[in-house]
Amino acid sequence: MSAEPGGSPQDLSELYRALLLPRLIEEKMLVLLRQGRLSKWFSGIGQEAISVGVVAATEPDDWLLPLHRNLGVFTAREVPLDRLLRQLLGREGGFTAGRDRSFHFGSLEHRVVGMISHLGAMLPVADGLALAAQLRGETRVAVAFIGDGATSEGDVHEAMNLAAVWRLPVVFLVENNQYGLSTPTSEQYACADLADRAVGYGMPGAVVDGNDVLAVRDAVAEAAARARRGEGPSLLECKTFRMRGHEETSATDYVPTDVVVAWAERDPIARFERVLDAAGGYGETQRSAARQELQAGIDALVAEALAAPEPRSTNEQELAHVWAAPCPLPRADSDRTQATPPVPSEVRYLDAISDGLRTAMRADERVLLLGQDIAEYGGVFKVTARFVEEFGRGRVRNTPMSESGAIGAALGLALDGFRPVVELQFGDFVTCGFNQIVNNLAKTHYRWDAAVPVVLRLPIGGGLGSGPFHSQSPEAWFCHVAGLKVVAPATPADAKGLLLAALQDGNPVLYLEHKFLYRNATGPVPPGWHVVPIGQARVARPGRDATVVTWSAGVSWALEAAAALETEGASIEVVDLRSLLPWDVELVLECVRRTSRALVLHEAPLTGGFGGEIAATIGQQAFADLDAPVARVGGLDTPVPFAMGLEQAGSARARLSGALRTLLAY
Repeated sequence: MSAEPGGSPQDLSELYRALLLPRLIEEKMLVLLRQGRLSKWFSGIGQEAISVGVVAATEPDDWLLPLHRNLGVFTAREVPLDRLLRQLLGREGGFTAGRDRSFHFGSLEHRVVGMISHLGAMLPVADGLALAAQLRGETRVAVAFIGDGATSEGDVHEAMNLAAVWRLPVVFLVENNQYGLSTPTSEQYACADLADRAVGYGMPGAVVDGNDVLAVRDAVAEAAARARRGEGPSLLECKTFRMRGHEETSATDYVPTDVVVAWAERDPIARFERVLDAAGGYGETQRSAARQELQAGIDALVAEALAAPEPRSTNEQELAHVWAAPCPLPRADSDRTQATPPVPSEVRYLDAISDGLRTAMRADERVLLLGQDIAEYGGVFKVTARFVEEFGRGRVRNTPMSESGAIGAALGLALDGFRPVVELQFGDFVTCGFNQIVNNLAKTHYRWDAAVPVVLRLPIGGGLGSGPFHSQSPEAWFCHVAGLKVVAPATPADAKGLLLAALQDGNPVLYLEHKFLYRNATGPVPPGWHVVPIGQARVARPGRDATVVTWSAGVSWALEAAAALETEGASIEVVDLRSLLPWDVELVLECVRRTSRALVLHEAPLTGGFGGEIAATIGQQAFADLDAPVARVGGLDTPVPFAMGLEQAGSARARLSGALRTLLAY
């Protein structure tokens, strides 16, 4: 039985048109696909009631995070059809300029954040968008769509758990269309209904007839009202059916014919037409006229879109589009830092990081911290000790053990104007959030122009006898990813300056802070506002006989080796890169051309280390100036062992002086 219609005849007629429009667009797309004028299509035919019902139940400023089969979200949210069709047809004037396809885009103006192909990844983003509303005291809600198959993804669990713990205004909406590509639900989960999982998270769950637009509307409206009252998230499972293949080149032989027939009888448009007939006032004649009107408009806009050229660009334009513009923090309020006790002339590396965070948080209330045990406990390394007393738990937020969930939430916060800083307890644990970093944070601006000012703090490196899971140097994993920036300060002054630069960059920045340096590196740190530009290296020690290019803890190792070799008459120059992505190619080449010898040093294992990129660049661009092959020194190609003797023996530090002597003797 259908839900009660409710609303005026005008409301019902508009709801019908909202259901009909995506169906007609889809039918047009299937024609174009058969004609070879469209390369791919993920059909949502038969599932329109869910998308349209969600939009009908939410406010225009609520956030929606749709998937492949939610064309009705975009049309009902009144995303301009001409631009939408150009996007779907891969023509100039779409939302991604040819950089991504179909619904892989967002429109912040319409409060729509589109998907990435790694299903489940957008649910933590919904948490961040909801948290932004919660922090501002707004009644805005985020509705996150997910398919039945993707509910098995870890991100889904992390997002639901985080939303429940923080009582976030999120509606998690599962579109259960009975198959994950070809895998039936009976092989995907063992519970009777996916909505049954809600009780485990401490939220209400409900099964909804997903082919009844009124039932969807009412269920979403109830969940959204609950969220607006501050009562937290809900899980809705909308039962529906995918009437066509996973995508249009996929067969559907795995679906029994009688199942297809049964669901065809529950077609959401035909069902709503029966509701309209029973209610009176919008009969077949009016519906036929609406169909003709909408079809004519679609045909005209499709013709215009197909006549438009395909997107064109240059390599230079594409490279420039990888990065968002800077997002400066306000400076006026930062003068409050002068009211605090003056910073001592010798500051520990750890305290310099704390100073940078405090400076930013005092300057801009949009800066907030996420991480495990960072509030009252102050973090495992005490970088945020006593922060919660000054800034409150709203801005210094303990998270569950949920690296991917926290990083995804940071993306949502950034999309809605905040400047989140996520502390990973150990840099090694970043692997648990790898997908969010390399596929969500890194690619968002390139795909659809949204700035992503997120800073990830990663305590890295060895020297403390912490073993293979707490001692890694992961920079090479990320320096290969376009759209990320990576910095690795070696001194307290740079630790503060690069952190403040990262918070203003407008792009996702991985801030690699070395654990051994926390309490072993000291030096002067300018008080107040101190920024070190990302991408600028420095000469840590001038020299004439060879140049060592390094970063992080490697700088102190190189300075130590240079001082020892000075007693043997050698003059070793040390260049501290400070930033790895981007890195200062010009300064490095200038130094190497002057000394004619180069050695690249890093703590990470030698094979596949980022030093290989630097060495290759030097070898290619300064070959004529070299008096010896470019040397590299890295860690032994093993995991970092626990026993300090073993770690020290395999360390790059242990082999550096010998490698420099060999280089000088060439």
